[in-house]
Amino acid sequence: MIHPSAIVDPSATIAEGVEIGPYSIIGADVTIGAGTVIGPHVIVRGPTTIGKNNRIFQFSSIGEECQDKKYNGEPTRLIIGDNNVIREACTFHRGTVQDNGITQVGSNNLFMVNVHIAHDVVVGDNCILANDTNVAGHVHIGDWAILGGATQVHQFCVIGAHSMCGAATVVLKDIPAYVMSLGYPAQPHGLNTEGLKRRGFSADSISRLRKAYKTLYRQGLTLAEAMPILQAEAAQDPAVQVLVDSLNASTRGIIR
Repeated sequence: MIHPSAIVDPSATIAEGVEIGPYSIIGADVTIGAGTVIGPHVIVRGPTTIGKNNRIFQFSSIGEECQDKKYNGEPTRLIIGDNNVIREACTFHRGTVQDNGITQVGSNNLFMVNVHIAHDVVVGDNCILANDTNVAGHVHIGDWAILGGATQVHQFCVIGAHSMCGAATVVLKDIPAYVMSLGYPAQPHGLNTEGLKRRGFSADSISRLRKAYKTLYRQGLTLAEAMPILQAEAAQDPAVQVLVDSLNASTRGIIR
């Protein structure tokens, strides 16, 4: 299952059933879980842990040193979950000691061609990042988020669960959960209603989230004024609580 032209460091831990394609290089302190397929011309540097049943396509660079000028060779890590698809020419970098030292990717995500995941980024589960999306350092992306092609995300931004960015969006502030955004800079463009329907949200929850969106963006309220109203709604529906939690997690301020 390992092509004769591939170079695998003796210290790497390769599970049964892993495929490694021609001319790929697997470095020291790399762990690859069962069923993962590494295509040709892929480089994986350690310390990196890759879970089960991932597919990594050609010319991707996984677990390389980050581009932060403060990085000084510390043994930081990249951790990738299960069932991810990482398409051609993606770059995933390890973390820095200025954060918690880990870049972490969840499970069941799709990273299309030429996606960059910088140091200390945290990506949840079931996300889609389309071609040429660039995610700067320390960004946190919630579950089920979708980033359209060529989306650019500023460092330290938080992108909430079930949110959606249109193509070529430039994210300079935090995006609340469930919110669709577009533009340079990103501006809110409604609730991701169709995505919520596809994921089985009840009509009642969607109605409450629509009401919460209007409270946040359509009534001329400051965030401080809107929060008590949203918290009261959250007490009635856990889906609204996810929105409130994303607002509380914001450090850069939300898109307006």
